[in-house]
Amino acid sequence: MKKNNLKPLAVTFFLSGIWDTIAAFLYFFIIGSGRLIDAPPIDPFFSIFLGSFFICFAYLQFLSARNIERYAFNVGCLIIGRLFYVVQLYSFMICVQNFPTTFWFTGIIDGLFTILYLVFALQGELSARDLFLPKIKNTLL
Repeated sequence: MKKNNLKPLAVTFFLSGIWDTIAAFLYFFIIGSGRLIDAPPIDPFFSIFLGSFFICFAYLQFLSARNIERYAFNVGCLIIGRLFYVVQLYSFMICVQNFPTTFWFTGIIDGLFTILYLVFALQGELSARDLFLPKIKNTLL
């Protein structure tokens, strides 16, 4: 497989790492009860806790983008995670009475990244196995 085929996927994965870094900053400083954005309410401890996960996701994306073929499994993990988030977000906005629509735009951005992951993975000739099942070697460690 040519690595050039995977360059759009690597760039998209890197850009989504920037998006997750922005989300981390927002959760560290802007989102939370008593802060600039407090709907839906979230204790500042938990918003900082969520921000730390976004930093981890961003770190994985930045480093995985450097060798996207080897770390395609990380792309698959984020496809699952982002899809879950988008479905959960819009399900709550539609089905839960008075649930705030504060983060509607994040669902669009995460949905777009998910679609781009899938399109560029297919274009780069990655299989579902490459994305969702890690390569296993016959070693114990």
